[in-house]
Amino acid sequence: MVDFDQLEKIASELIHTFEIEDPPVPIEIMLQRPKPDMWEEVNIADLSVGFLKTGGHYSPRMSLTRLLVRHIIKSDWGDSRGLPAIMKQGKADEVVNAFGRMLIMPQEMVKALSEGARTPITMSMHFEVPEEDAVLRLKEVFGKL
Repeated sequence: MVDFDQLEKIASELIHTFEIEDPPVPIEIMLQRPKPDMWEEVNIADLSVGFLKTGGHYSPRMSLTRLLVRHIIKSDWGDSRGLPAIMKQGKADEVVNAFGRMLIMPQEMVKALSEGARTPITMSMHFEVPEEDAVLRLKEVFGKL
């Protein structure tokens, strides 16, 4: 069984390390300018258009988030936090997707939203994510919609 609580802690640590206080989480900057001893920087300009899946307005940000997650998992930083072992606890794609949602919609920020803002549409605009990912994150954080 996947240790989602540990993934939430690691996501929170990353958000605090990058001193991110408000959404949207700057995934692009995290990829391009990692902190020392984290992961290799990524030149987003080198990515192919096909990589940045088009499916909706914010789909490219989710693609970049999953790319960031993969870099984190393969890094010494991620290894020192047990990410490769956590990845083996479940289906890789599902764990990558869940960890990506934790990064781009941090639990602390989701819980800080007013009751009225805890809707897929509002979260989509607030965090700049596809609505379907906002739905999943609401279920992950609150157990229901």
